[in-house]
Amino acid sequence: MASPAQPNAGSSNTLATIKRLWPYLWPTERPDLKRRVVIALALMLAGKVVTVLLPYVYKWTTDSLLPGHAVQPDAAWLALPVLLVVAYGLVRILFNGLNQLRDALFAAVGQYAVRGMGTRTFRHLHELSLRYHLARRTGGLSRVIERGAQGIETIVRITILVGAPTIIEFAFMAVIIAYQFDWTYLAVMAVTVWLYVWYSIWASDRRINIRREMNEADNDSMSKAVDSLLNYETVKYFNAEALEVGRYDRAMGRYAAAATRTYTSLAWLNFGQAVIFTFGMIATMGLSAHAIVNGQQTVGDFVMINALMMQLSIPLNFIGTLYREIKQGLVDIEQMFSVIDVPAEVIDKPGAPNLKVGEATVTFENVSFSYDPERQILKDVSFTVPAGKTIAIVGPSGAGKSTISRLLFRFYDVGAGRILIDGQDIRDVAQASLRRNIGMVPQDTVLFNDTIRYNIRYGRPDASDEEVVEAARLAQIADFIERLPQGYDTEVGERGLKLSGGEKQRVAIARTILKAPPILMLDEATSALDTHTEREIQSALDQVSKNRTTLVIAHRLSTVVAADEILVLEAGQVVERGTHDQLLSDGGLYASMWARQRAVDEARERLLETEAEDVYSAPSPKVAAE
Repeated sequence: MASPAQPNAGSSNTLATIKRLWPYLWPTERPDLKRRVVIALALMLAGKVVTVLLPYVYKWTTDSLLPGHAVQPDAAWLALPVLLVVAYGLVRILFNGLNQLRDALFAAVGQYAVRGMGTRTFRHLHELSLRYHLARRTGGLSRVIERGAQGIETIVRITILVGAPTIIEFAFMAVIIAYQFDWTYLAVMAVTVWLYVWYSIWASDRRINIRREMNEADNDSMSKAVDSLLNYETVKYFNAEALEVGRYDRAMGRYAAAATRTYTSLAWLNFGQAVIFTFGMIATMGLSAHAIVNGQQTVGDFVMINALMMQLSIPLNFIGTLYREIKQGLVDIEQMFSVIDVPAEVIDKPGAPNLKVGEATVTFENVSFSYDPERQILKDVSFTVPAGKTIAIVGPSGAGKSTISRLLFRFYDVGAGRILIDGQDIRDVAQASLRRNIGMVPQDTVLFNDTIRYNIRYGRPDASDEEVVEAARLAQIADFIERLPQGYDTEVGERGLKLSGGEKQRVAIARTILKAPPILMLDEATSALDTHTEREIQSALDQVSKNRTTLVIAHRLSTVVAADEILVLEAGQVVERGTHDQLLSDGGLYASMWARQRAVDEARERLLETEAEDVYSAPSPKVAAE
């Protein structure tokens, strides 16, 4: 996975992030969400107006309770104090109500941004090349997406619902303090705010690298956990549970160390903020106490300045949280954006038309390709698969057989030459239309962790249940499915591990039958199966490939004897071609491969016959006892 760009310490990266998120915060196609944004901002302003009224209510209520304001104990004795106390309660309720209503209205907007960016990232991941996905780590990538979504929500919520209101509240507080008191109080407040913000930024910047280390350790531990669980059987085969637990524990140890440093630094940040604000509060309250002694202020003024400072602590605390959360959110979201910024290696040309398939003739014309410039995989490969015919490609491991299937599906673009379908260069047509017309039965069938019905219907999602059943029947798996307690609703497990290799292959064949493509690719579809199962699967494959243009990549030569033409690939070049009989008579590479496979098969058959004779001739336990 590409290394993410590091965030800037300043505000430019935050502004760039908000700019990228803006289409989701102010969605032109969703007027209902735009109305929510406007109403939420209006409620935010109203809430801040109410906020600055609270200290005044404190002052008025306090002064009304002083001895100098007392009246005779008649019916109106407590009228003013009680009304002020009630007013204070109503103002607090109104303040909290406006804030909660604002948050509730804006929640849909924030979640729209999370959903939009998450979906965009997921779509982009599917647009990236096979080269990218072969290099990625599934567990780490899932954590990147998860934290990126949380980071988006944090930045949206903090910036819009905390950042803007905090700035407005500072302005209101400054005006009130300057009007109600004097410039000395305003200067103390300004110095307190400046020191508080400076310290918050300084401490948060020091914490940001710790947060990044914690994220990297988190990615590493999750990658190891997912990788180990996906390879559960291999772990058991090699009795490697302790090894896997040790790897995971070491990764979690690195995460725990980084997390401990993160929380420790947060404690020092909070303590420093508390010290700075306390000194500011002591200074303003000391000034007010001195003014009361000199008869310049009332006790209500003392309560008011205390309330103002306490009120100021809320946005000040949000300032620290605002910067800290945005910086941490940027660290979380930067990797998500780095995934989005990875350019797609294989892209459609502007206005690329759909592939028009008539006869479905496939042509490889002087095709060369390499994954790495220093290692050529295919070298000037040319062949044609005529309409409705079957061409097989065989050769030793590493000859480049599977690369041909990947190029036909356009997982990669050829380095030289071209691939044509009915005379159309596949680079000139839309990828979706190309893949819509090609069916694939791979060597290692990986199923989705869902039902058999879902996995078969994956070939054509709009297929009816009757069509799914018919596809299963043609793939010779319908009887097996119907014997299961839950039938087609049986869950197949992670990667289809609840099914045998032959059963998974039949599901893959049924899926391809349902897709009904004019071109069929069989990539060593039976090489991992036993001889009996292979014969059954081959029978199903013969049904599928009938009257279809079929390209077979084969490991077992016995499966391609009936092919219309066989290409022998060695070191990325076609070294022989012809029918099975022609290639045997030539006595070349194919003939030697055939001879070796026949010798292995015959040895296996003799071994099985010997084992069967031993079982047959062995005396029964009763006879042996006698």
